[in-house]
Amino acid sequence: MKRTLLRVAFGLLLSLPTLAQQHSEQNHDKYVWPKDEQVKQKLNNWQDIKFGLLMHWGTYSQWGVVESWSLCPEDEGWCERKGPYSANWYDYKKAYENLQTTFNPTKFNPERWANAAKQAGMKYMIFTTKHHDGFCMFDTKQTDYKITDKKSPFSSNPRSNVTKEVLGAFRQQGFMVGTYFSKPDWHTEHYWWPYFPPKDRNVSYDPKKYPENWKKFSDFTYNQIEELMTGYGKVDILWLDGGWVRPASTIDSTVSWQRTIPYSQDINMARIAGMARQHQPGLLVVDRTVSGEFENYVTPEQQIPDHYMPIPWETCMTMGASWSYIPKENFKSARKLIQTLVDVVAKNGNLLLNVAPGPDGEWHEEAYQRLQEIGKWITVNGESVYGTKPLAPYRQGQWAFTANGPSSYASYFAGESEKQLPATVSLPMPNASPKAKVTVLGSSQSLKTVKTKDGLTITVPDKLRQQLPNQPVWVFKITS
Repeated sequence: MKRTLLRVAFGLLLSLPTLAQQHSEQNHDKYVWPKDEQVKQKLNNWQDIKFGLLMHWGTYSQWGVVESWSLCPEDEGWCERKGPYSANWYDYKKAYENLQTTFNPTKFNPERWANAAKQAGMKYMIFTTKHHDGFCMFDTKQTDYKITDKKSPFSSNPRSNVTKEVLGAFRQQGFMVGTYFSKPDWHTEHYWWPYFPPKDRNVSYDPKKYPENWKKFSDFTYNQIEELMTGYGKVDILWLDGGWVRPASTIDSTVSWQRTIPYSQDINMARIAGMARQHQPGLLVVDRTVSGEFENYVTPEQQIPDHYMPIPWETCMTMGASWSYIPKENFKSARKLIQTLVDVVAKNGNLLLNVAPGPDGEWHEEAYQRLQEIGKWITVNGESVYGTKPLAPYRQGQWAFTANGPSSYASYFAGESEKQLPATVSLPMPNASPKAKVTVLGSSQSLKTVKTKDGLTITVPDKLRQQLPNQPVWVFKITS
């Protein structure tokens, strides 16, 4: 009974939406274009598919707290400990790691996730195989802190190797699949060495002073990534998080969280990437925030750049307020999510939208509803998204612009109270031909246009306005 009460108490806690590691847009000059032809091809394919799913899932879902960060002994809002064990860090860490013995997501059904994501128009998926807390959602041989260990009740389930099941279910639906992997590991003694208690998110000892320890950690990391690259079928993306694990030469002192990195934490990315691509030719490697040859695309987090970026990039964003499961989530509206996707694509990016499974292995039903609503819009308007290239002026006022071959698309963002298209709209495309054919996606009716110095004035008949009501974005197709 006591354990049940504690679990309920933790389940009522909300995780903080505050960013634990800021990943904002970066200097384009630091981006290194890949030279490997297979990587270039996969990167081109990835840029064409535009829309993906990210899932943060681990034992922390049982408490409904922010993923991993409550273990971190930093005085930051997102690291705050709450609940019955919070007064003492050592007690809290022990209780947190003991969640392994109660984590039993018996409603785990990755096929339902994959079907919902496919219907929403998502085309790639990244899954958290291991977050900073070190708990492995795959059958690693490097540690017993994993869902398949006998201490975990779910280990007796035939689908206990969760990562394998998730990747397989999404691959079956034609998705590109990727493995999220945290470079730091706060469970292994070779990162947070018990001899020195951790002071912050970083390694608890100086790797230069204790090279044997760091070698063991580097090999541990290499071996786990090799397991993921060899035992889980085709993998398209290796998505690495925890950017404070980086060589000192890459630290950018103008970024606040990088300024506090005390040691060089070089895990030899050339060795890791070389091994990974040997097993998975063409693999995209995303060493987040570590600019250079191992960051094939950049990943602004919870934000959208305010302008077009000429390099490959992806906004990773939560569907609700939290990366991890919380009992009562505040989901963004379908209108907000669709407008976000269109905004990102017009600026040359992809959108990776996070949904967090709960302790039972299911999503909130509201998450499925949001994906259904997005899917309805995508079914009609997807041609303005997939395979397109951004078109100048990219974003202007309520407009976003893309193109694919002879067709250009001008997406009109509905205002808060705008339930119908205006009877006339001014399309800011100065180069549009006066002879261009203009339609609204969802209808084949050609619209009357008048050429102006700023573009085209388009007349939208009342009947058409009534046929396509309550859209978050209306898309005009312009064919010369």
